Amino acid sequence: MKIEKKIWPEYFQKILDGVKTYELRLADFECKPGDILVLKEWDPETKEYTGRVIEKEVTYVGKTKGIKFWTKEEIEKHGFQIIAFK
Repeated sequence: MKIEKKIWPEYFQKILDGVKTYELRLADFECKPGDILVLKEWDPETKEYTGRVIEKEVTYVGKTKGIKFWTKEEIEKHGFQIIAFK
């Protein structure tokens, strides 16, 4: 399945350059390994697509909403980070 999503220019370029190898998204749509994520560059200032598009095959999907590893206070203080690795 192909899934189209908007992506801001700064993140689009990092994916294009091979630096960013993950995507953080609200889990408001179904996505599974083998799907194709079609990322369409969107300029939030002009509120228009730039015309640049990149397609990436989904290799892993991790979903969560009830992480119990940390307290609410720790999360509010530090937030989350996503770490990509090869």
